[in-house]
Order: sequence, then structure tokens, then C-alpha cells
Amino acid sequence: MNKFFPEIKKNFGFGCMRLPMNGEEIDEGAFCAMIDAFLGAGFNYFDTARPYHKGFSEKVLKTCLADRYPRDAFVLADKLSITCFEKESDIRVLVEDQLKTCGVEYFDFYLMHALSAERHSQFTASNAYKVVAELKAEGKLRHVGFSFHDSAEVLDQILTEHPEMEFVQLQFNYVDYNDPKVQSRLCYEVCRKHGKPVMVMEPVRGGSLVNLPKDALELLPGGSPASYAIRYAAGFEDIVMVLSGMSNMEQMEDNISYMADFKSLSEAEHAIIDKVRTLYQAQHKIPCTACRYCVDGCPAGIPIPEIFALQNAKLGGESYDAAAYGKFPATGADCVDCGQCENICPQTLHIRDLLREVDKVLG
Repeated sequence: MNKFFPEIKKNFGFGCMRLPMNGEEIDEGAFCAMIDAFLGAGFNYFDTARPYHKGFSEKVLKTCLADRYPRDAFVLADKLSITCFEKESDIRVLVEDQLKTCGVEYFDFYLMHALSAERHSQFTASNAYKVVAELKAEGKLRHVGFSFHDSAEVLDQILTEHPEMEFVQLQFNYVDYNDPKVQSRLCYEVCRKHGKPVMVMEPVRGGSLVNLPKDALELLPGGSPASYAIRYAAGFEDIVMVLSGMSNMEQMEDNISYMADFKSLSEAEHAIIDKVRTLYQAQHKIPCTACRYCVDGCPAGIPIPEIFALQNAKLGGESYDAAAYGKFPATGADCVDCGQCENICPQTLHIRDLLREVDKVLG
């Protein structure tokens, strides 16, 4: 049983950010089947946000989950995203609309979305912490916390100012663990210092830890690359939840196979992962997690994650379509240098510079 949140079954959650697609629309039939498999295996935690799939993630959770299962069969987390409100009075309206859209009367978990020093200031200025506390007191939110993308120093500041926050969601994986920019380990240690349980996002780093170089794959003694990444993250003390953004039943079944009866990595497996990390980092791939936040507001319509994925395939020595770059509707050459992509990127990538560099290589 989860010692912090007993309503959560097991330590693995369904992140609804990269759902199965049928053309431009979410494949509801496939999503229903994945939900059935997930709940049938004894898991119950689902995570969404208004920006996911341009709002349709919340909508299909109503159709495929809330309308098909009793409320006590699942635990649902949603988020307050800075792009979805402008002022204090908007927040309550937004949360109540999220509840209606998801088809529930309360959220089990509710997060301030993607906090950084800048976003923390924006949330503070709009009295978001106060409004969320009021909504919790009214029973519309059961637990409140935040997801985070910044330094350990900023995290310590936020938790000191807001001890009422019950948990923190961190980007945490074996590549970012000691990364000087992401600071997964340092942020995890800050959470432990404040006695806050941790939920994990991006354990497979946006899927990049599945596409390992050949020499790294050869080191793994059976099991999928994803299994090592997710078990790595789930093995740390007080990490109560690891989210995976599964896009098809094959991924779901693979994850269920090793998380239904979870076992931490052995000492020997940790030693292997140390070697895999070194080989992965030697590729110097662009650390894009394909969240797609940068795409919606791009005035040039540049498919930034797809362009970076193509470049990463080249850097990783993987098979890729060399002509694919010219088939994109827009490329780095079309960038108007507005910078909106960089303002919203959780990884704080210098996207404009990277697009120009990729254009020189692939253009």
C-alpha cells in the first residue's frame, strides 16, 4: 500500500499526454482497450492536463474512463496550466470546467503545472495557491502539489514558501539524474528534505531511452529498454508514482509485464545502466522530450519535435529517411525568430539555435 496516498494502487501511472491516434484524432477504441488492460492489471492512476492533445485528453478520459467505470475504480490527476488562465477569477472557472470535461466531481490530485521560478511568480501574482487551497477545502481537489522544471534551489524556495504542497512531480530518469541542467538528483534530495513524496514524469525521457545505441542495447540482459528506465525511477525511496505516456497496447502490455509485480533494479543491473548512460550521452542528442508545447503557438507551423527526432536518429546512427526533412510543412529555415517556443519549453532548450543548426545539417 502507498504510505502517502493509500488510494493509489501500485506505483505506476497512465500519463495521458501521448494517446493512441487515428489520423488527427485520438483513437477512442484503442484508448478504451488500454484503460481496460491497465485497470485489469490492478493499476488505477491517470494523469492529464488541459494542454494535452489540445484539450482532447480530458474529453476522452470522460468518454473512455469516467463514463465506463465507477468513480472509486480510478484515481485522476489534472493540472493548472499557466497558458489556460490570465487572472485569479479565471482559475475557479477553469477547474470547474476541467471537472465537467473529465466527467468527475473532484480530482484526486491537482498540480500547478510545470513550475519554474518565472511560473511560480506568475502563480503567486494571480493568487493561484490561494484559489487551489479554497477548492481543496471545498472537496473539489483531494491532494495538491506541482510539477517542476527548474533548479533545486528554486524548488527549495517554493517548498519553503508553500509547505501545504503535498507532493512534487519531477523529471527523473537515469540520464537526467546527475544532469547539471535538469538536476533530477538534487531536486529529489530537496523533496526528501521537505518530506514530500515524488511522482515521476519522463522516466523514458520522451521515449529517447527506448531508442538506445546498438552497443548500449547489447548490454541489456533481456527485457525492453523501457523496463530498465521505468524500474530505475521507481526504485528510489519515496518515489510513489512513475508515469508513462503509453501510445499503444504493445507499450501498455510491456509496462504491465514488469510493473504489476514491481522489482527494483539489482546491483548488477544498476552497473549496466551506468554503462548505458555513458554510451547514450556520447551521442549528444537534442534533449527534446516531444511534449509538443512548442508546436501549438508556432506561427510558422514548424513540427519542432519531429525535426529534432530526425536529427537525433542521425546522431544515434539509427535508420532514418534522409529526404524526410524536405517533406515537413515547415523547417528551421522558416523560423520567424519569435521565441514563443523557448518561452514554453520545459527543457529550456535554445530551440531557435537548434533549428538553425539542424537546418545546416539536414536542409
